Amino acid sequence: MEIKRHQQTQRMSRIVEHGDTIYLCGQTAKDATADVEGQTATTLEKIEELLAEVGSDKTRLLSVTIYLASIGHFDRMNAVWDAWVPEGHRPARACVEARLARPDLLVEMTVIAAR
Repeated sequence: MEIKRHQQTQRMSRIVEHGDTIYLCGQTAKDATADVEGQTATTLEKIEELLAEVGSDKTRLLSVTIYLASIGHFDRMNAVWDAWVPEGHRPARACVEARLARPDLLVEMTVIAAR
């Protein structure tokens, strides 16, 4: 089965396709100066854009891992997440507290989706 890699850098691919399964690299906010709600919203926007690029969308999510700089942001992040995911299309999900790559980042998400 063919593997397609999109938007490659020296370190990674932003999107990898294997058959009808799509893997996204960790996505962070478009604006890292925003609060956790703002960072969550723009992270989800980026996920939607990347999925659309390869013929998928948020109704096709299989699994999402969410990394929070502080688990204290859990409820605020979930308020944005819950409004974003369509009813009946909730993926398998994990959410953990983790030190992120930069101190201004509050949330990061990795995604596996179907085409």
